[in-house]
Amino acid sequence: MANDPTPPGPRTGAVYAYFTPLTLLVFVAIPNGQLLDIATSFMLKNQLAATPDQVAQFRLLTAVPVYFSVCFGLARDLWNPLGRRDRGFLMIFGGATALVFVWLALAPLSFGGLLAGMLLVMASYGFVAAAARGILTLVSQEQLMSGRLSALWNAVSSAPYAIGAFASGYLADHLTPTITFLLVAAISAAIALLGTWRPRAVFSHAYDQPLAQGAGFVGDLRRLVRHRAVYPAVLLVCVCQFSPGFNTPLQFHLANDLHLPDSVYAYTQGLQMAAYIPAALLYGYLCKRRPLRALLWWATLLWLPAALPLLFIHSAASSLAMGTLIGFASGFAFATFWDLAMRAAPPGLQGTLMMLVAGAYELAFRGGDWVGAQLYALSAAHGVEYCVAAGTATSLLMIPLLYAIPRELVATRDGEPNPAVEAQVLEEIAAARHEA
Repeated sequence: MANDPTPPGPRTGAVYAYFTPLTLLVFVAIPNGQLLDIATSFMLKNQLAATPDQVAQFRLLTAVPVYFSVCFGLARDLWNPLGRRDRGFLMIFGGATALVFVWLALAPLSFGGLLAGMLLVMASYGFVAAAARGILTLVSQEQLMSGRLSALWNAVSSAPYAIGAFASGYLADHLTPTITFLLVAAISAAIALLGTWRPRAVFSHAYDQPLAQGAGFVGDLRRLVRHRAVYPAVLLVCVCQFSPGFNTPLQFHLANDLHLPDSVYAYTQGLQMAAYIPAALLYGYLCKRRPLRALLWWATLLWLPAALPLLFIHSAASSLAMGTLIGFASGFAFATFWDLAMRAAPPGLQGTLMMLVAGAYELAFRGGDWVGAQLYALSAAHGVEYCVAAGTATSLLMIPLLYAIPRELVATRDGEPNPAVEAQVLEEIAAARHEA
């Protein structure tokens, strides 16, 4: 058997050429991304005098629409806005998000106004995210590219996260909230314009294939609940992203305990996200050479001790170094679990499952941050240690989840046909149509 089952060709290159700018724009403007998350946390901390607990609560509350991401995914799978499917979502809700950011830019800065505006942005952007993730997953399944597109998605999405983390420190020091929100409004408008692009390599007959077929609202919900692969895919992401200590506790530990500038936290987050890029590229290389089953074990074992570097942060230099190590482990793990989720998506429910994964990711991320803030507040001397202990303990839950994954789903390399899974898809579609 050849080492590379699917060498890149013209069609693969065209697929990359579409999803690269789409991913880049989506993650530059994403409301819960590094650019806005860190920028708004600095607005709360420095201009509105918020406490660590209030910052964590703000992050938890503004992400409420993301916790219900499955609803945006269902809308994507069942609705056809403007007769253009995913492109219609990008056009309508990219524009709507831009308008909300303009309102935030013009409104006086207050805790309540910032909370309301970010909630509106999160809700509008949910449809944008559902469309982007849905078409990515559909194409990955139809063209047997889940591993490579997972690597692309994670590498490209990490760049704006990393740049946003670095830029947020500059923005906090040099730009007003008005200018910051207007900048993100312009990027959201660019997403709406991207919705007018229809490359054949991506959209030609994509919605006509068996993998794109649904069974109506009730039938789709029934199929989603019955789909065994869904549960470990969602839970692995959830457990992986429950990371007490990585965000609000680290931010206040660096500023209050170590008396370092706010920019150190931003730069640590930036290096952490930048480390996702080589990790994702490594995954893109390995996914064509090893079956997903092996990569899942490698990723899990790499992630288990990922919280321990927090114990070695005592200066700006050590913060930057440890953030890089954490980022590489997290980047490889998430590329692997994202690949699993894309393979696990039921026919016609790509948007639903991927937004369910996004909701689990955000709930675990924000919930872990809130738990971390509580643990950090328990002890000035040992708060970080408590966070590390909690994160490491919960990560151990990933091991039994690996055994719950259907073996046939992860038996092949990226690009390698999987007759067992293809037969299951056809059987599921036939059963859904019979029940309907």
